[in-house]
Amino acid sequence: MTPRTVSRFCKLNSESEKLVETAITRLGLSARAYDRILRVSRTMADIENIENIQAKHVAEAIQYRSLDRAYWQ
Repeated sequence: MTPRTVSRFCKLNSESEKLVETAITRLGLSARAYDRILRVSRTMADIENIENIQAKHVAEAIQYRSLDRAYWQ
């Protein structure tokens, strides 16, 4: 996904947006990590055949990102 398609297809509701903001602040994530979280969240919603990304998808994507950081730093 390009940045344009990410912004088009990975829209978040207010609850999900707050969750991402908290993760960025607490984990010190970059803008690149933000895009990756959105992409993985979109994938999770697609797997469940759900049109809109929900907070549970964002939370799962953040967990994967946290695991990635733990093993590669």
